[in-house]
Amino acid sequence: MVGSTKEHYYLEKLETGIPGFDHIANGGLPKGRTTLVSGTAGSAKTIFAAQFLVEGIAKAGENGVFVTFEESPLDIIRNMRGFGWDIAKWEAECKWAFVDASRQPDEERDIKRDLISGDYDLGALLARIEYAVQRVGAKRVSMDSLGAIFSQLPDSNTVRSELFRIASVLKSIGVTAVMTAERTEEYGEIARYGVEEFVADNVVIVRNVLEDEKRRRTIEILKFRGVTHQKGEFPFTVIPDRGIVVIPLSAIELQQRSSNIRITSGNLELDRMCGGGFFRDSVILVSGATGTGKTLMATWFMFAGASQDERSLLFAFEESRDQLSRNATGWGIDFEGMEKEGRLRVVCNYPEVAGLEDQLIRMKTEIEKFKPHRVAIDSLSALERVSTIRGFREFVIGLTSFIKHKEIAGLYTSTTPTLLGGTSITEAHISTITDSIILLRYVEIYGEMRRGLTVLKMRGSMHDKDIREFTIDGQGMHIGKAFHGISGILSGNFTHIVPSEVDRISNLFRSGATEEH
Repeated sequence: MVGSTKEHYYLEKLETGIPGFDHIANGGLPKGRTTLVSGTAGSAKTIFAAQFLVEGIAKAGENGVFVTFEESPLDIIRNMRGFGWDIAKWEAECKWAFVDASRQPDEERDIKRDLISGDYDLGALLARIEYAVQRVGAKRVSMDSLGAIFSQLPDSNTVRSELFRIASVLKSIGVTAVMTAERTEEYGEIARYGVEEFVADNVVIVRNVLEDEKRRRTIEILKFRGVTHQKGEFPFTVIPDRGIVVIPLSAIELQQRSSNIRITSGNLELDRMCGGGFFRDSVILVSGATGTGKTLMATWFMFAGASQDERSLLFAFEESRDQLSRNATGWGIDFEGMEKEGRLRVVCNYPEVAGLEDQLIRMKTEIEKFKPHRVAIDSLSALERVSTIRGFREFVIGLTSFIKHKEIAGLYTSTTPTLLGGTSITEAHISTITDSIILLRYVEIYGEMRRGLTVLKMRGSMHDKDIREFTIDGQGMHIGKAFHGISGILSGNFTHIVPSEVDRISNLFRSGATEEH
């Protein structure tokens, strides 16, 4: 008896099918209840409402009813075709039904006349919705947008009572419903009339925030009545042919397997400095000023993989394909030949062409399609300039976790803002996310600029701690001996130490060790 009681009161969830949303909703929307989706103009409310029905038809075989208060059904059909949704076809197959409640000029005058006489209510509309649900056997209903009709009601008390009436009718006919509502500020009142969120069982907020002249979309589940959900804002994007895609960082689990297998960096001396090469499933950050050889290292990293019949994927955000191919040819590497043989794929575009959320999804798609053994990104700094610090960090975490989950070796480049060091690797502290860090620095010695390299960090392995000089020529990078008689290379505050001083310091440590012994 107790068991049956628990089962009776258990609130089942309905998977929306919207990528990423069901994860932050801990399984989907509460089944048989109404969810208010609130947001400012352009925040993707209508897309969410339509996609809720689309995913139900396409993935769950659940028919839907779309109630439109603003746009005509024809406009909805046209606008949603860009996502690859053939709503007209589903409508002809009786899988999708429209209830057109959009106002015409004559109807608006009638509404105002009814408001004055006090005769206006939503009874006729609710009857139409119920009929449409029965006609197509709908399990899902979307209503967009309530503000268009509530703006005709005299006060917030009337809005509240009519909204409660809508929610009650929808619950009684056994559908799971989404209602959209407008708000005037991204972080102000939940909805325009200040009562919608109290009547709806569940509230979801979509935002399109302008920060530092950059737009960033986020979604937040404010409340689910009686069931759990994840807290906070999560980034999402709207993609042609797909619709809304939520990118929850909470989906990232620290369960990636670790391998002891080593792979070559493309430079034998660097491999020795790293204790035998990079780990196969590690992510390496190469940080340095412009011109220090970051792209060269990424190029040889790609070539080393292709030379061992591995597939390598290069994402370039600063140079074109022709520039990269020309540079590689200058170092004796045939990028075009590698591409023709299917061992290399180069994807080039400017960071400004899409937001970081879009870039992340595109990169994941490329990785899924090409199935590379190695991935290089040149450079993270180019992507950093088109995003907020938080957005950039979320992007790198999302990409890094995906690459490690696929057990792919990754190499990122990052440009430091100063030539001679003295700055953090990145403002967003991306260094903590990567497994290994290689620093490239300019070193000034008596008016001559030279280059230095050091392995700053390598998780799970011993590595060379020296700062080694290296040169670049037509054959690539040549790593030489460690710098002696100079300190402050990483900080950029160079101090030249005369040989006698070096000997004196060495003797201090030597004599101290002797006395202790």
